[in-house]
Amino acid sequence: MTSACPACAAAPLAQEVASGPALQFSLPTIHCAACIGKIERGLRQITGVQDVRVNLSLKRLSVTGPVNPDRVQQTLSDLGFEAYPLDLETLNKARDNVGRALLIRMAVAGFAMMNVMLLSVAVWSGATDATRDLFHLISACIALPVVAYSGQPFFANAWAALRVRRLNMDVPISLAILLATGMSLFETLNGGEHAYFDAAISLTFFLLIGRYMDHQTRSAARSAAKELAALEVHTAERVLADGTETVAVSDIALGDILSVPSGARVPVDGVLMTQSALLDRSFLTGESAAIAAEAGADLQAGEINLAGPIQVRATAVGQDTTLRRMAAMVETAENGRNSYTALADRAAQVYAPAVHLLAFAAFLVWVAATGDIRHALNIAIAVLIITCPCALGLAVPAVTTAAVSRLFSAGFLVKHATALERLAETDQIVFDKTGTLTQPTVIAPDAFTADEKAVGLALAQASHHPLSRAFAVALRDVTPAALTEVQEIAGQGVCANWRGSTVKLGRGAWLGADFDGLGLRMDNTPAKPIEAPEAVRPGVAEALQALNLPAEILTGDNDTPAQRLAKALGLPVTANARPDDKLRHLKDLADRGHHVLMIGDGLNDTAALASAHASIAPGKALDAARTAADVIVLTDSFADLPLILRVAKATQRLSKQNFAIATLYNCIAVPIALAGFATPLAAALAMSISSITVLLNSQRMRYL
Repeated sequence: MTSACPACAAAPLAQEVASGPALQFSLPTIHCAACIGKIERGLRQITGVQDVRVNLSLKRLSVTGPVNPDRVQQTLSDLGFEAYPLDLETLNKARDNVGRALLIRMAVAGFAMMNVMLLSVAVWSGATDATRDLFHLISACIALPVVAYSGQPFFANAWAALRVRRLNMDVPISLAILLATGMSLFETLNGGEHAYFDAAISLTFFLLIGRYMDHQTRSAARSAAKELAALEVHTAERVLADGTETVAVSDIALGDILSVPSGARVPVDGVLMTQSALLDRSFLTGESAAIAAEAGADLQAGEINLAGPIQVRATAVGQDTTLRRMAAMVETAENGRNSYTALADRAAQVYAPAVHLLAFAAFLVWVAATGDIRHALNIAIAVLIITCPCALGLAVPAVTTAAVSRLFSAGFLVKHATALERLAETDQIVFDKTGTLTQPTVIAPDAFTADEKAVGLALAQASHHPLSRAFAVALRDVTPAALTEVQEIAGQGVCANWRGSTVKLGRGAWLGADFDGLGLRMDNTPAKPIEAPEAVRPGVAEALQALNLPAEILTGDNDTPAQRLAKALGLPVTANARPDDKLRHLKDLADRGHHVLMIGDGLNDTAALASAHASIAPGKALDAARTAADVIVLTDSFADLPLILRVAKATQRLSKQNFAIATLYNCIAVPIALAGFATPLAAALAMSISSITVLLNSQRMRYL
């Protein structure tokens, strides 16, 4: 199994799927442009396929045309790619149009700001009387609809807070924009010398930049619970007295007998009715080895049937299946994470009330001192604008955006808005094992003859076993032999006929050999072993040494391989941990005051990834795991893993520096505004300077 190569980082984060009805598949093992070309060429050979599109970043395939989904999935399997059907309707519900709306509002505000500034230049150049009033009226015609449209994100959030008698950062922002616009309109209609429409629009424009930058840091985030729902099997074969019928999974009732073909997922929880079965549970539990089950064994929705067709009697359907319960568990964990209060929001809780009180106090003092309400209102507006939290609004998003760019260039994709803040607070690391710390591999058998390699590849391609798939990858440059009478023996291996002789690929004991691992036997010759080590992911040892944090392994794999890896890495381990066990373990650590960083890749890790204080997933991880994680590792090596924590701590440090810059600016500018020496326009210019200073300071992140 491979992760995304560095070239994949250049791929766009979102692509439109083909128009019209389309079949959607998750492709967790694709990693480069060559994969895309191979898939597209292979699928276009299928009758009925009209269009094929592969989204590399989302690892998703869209196939348009009247074609059987099973045929597409089988072709992908023959090409050497794992494929899981997705429900497009379920995924569409998670689409987010906020970023596009913010970008449009920002563009409108920027265009209007430039035009109003041009009109203001004429006024500053000495235009008076009717000419000045005309320019002010034209500016009003431009500014009023633009402020009403572009300022909606701030107005809506401010109103939502005021309705429940609370203050947030958007309340002083909205008040400053509205007062500057309202006062400018009043001055324009009464022939005043000064109008500040340019200040109101430029304020809106700069604040929208900050809001859009903040949104971009989390634009890749989707609900992992929705991703899990999209991975469900949607149809099943129900066994009747006179045959079978295809039914929707939602129509399956308790006690129904279902037929599950080889390579298919078990659609619901149930009891095995067939004498024996071989199942891949890595999708659910993280166990690296296939599991042999006997009649009467309990099966769970999502397990893959690796051997011949089996029959299952449904014991849990609908919301009661394992996959649905896990989706509910993940959704609960996501909601808990979303309650984390960002640094900027915590600052707003103190800053917003102080700004309002200061502006109101300035208004009262100047009214009492001069009796001129218009002059006092101008000073209050100047105070509001000069203290407007534009720099504060940019303080965190500017640093975060620079940090995300820095990590992306190093092969890490940051997906969640508050991820870096939470990563900086972590003090304990929990690793999954299979697929995270280790990578299942098969070493190409150089000692094999050309015929043995060709036969071995053909046998491997006939099996769904994980080791068979890895063996097929190791021999990808070999042309497979033509076999007949291919048969897979549950829990043992694959046998076939080749040129009149029997050939076998499977367990050493089944081949009559004295080794336990994978082997190949040609007719009556002794079986040859195939080296299939579970290799430690590159860079793991270096990362553990540099991270300098307490760490442990929490895996669903069996005790023997788990202890072997734990001894090699010098880490404590807990084996045979199911998804709810992992979630419970993380909760226990959190209750003891730890901020846990979870690193995992499988469906069994999804709830833990979503509930941990912060989380990381490899690029080859299952879609649901990548969705639940805060950061995705796009490279194959973990050697640069410590960089994430260094950048996270630097993000927190630079964010606090930006808050200090904004505070220092206020300490200098506010007294000037309170003394009446700053017009609203001058206040807007000062505010812009502070914002630019914050942006420049944030760029220091790129040189870490």
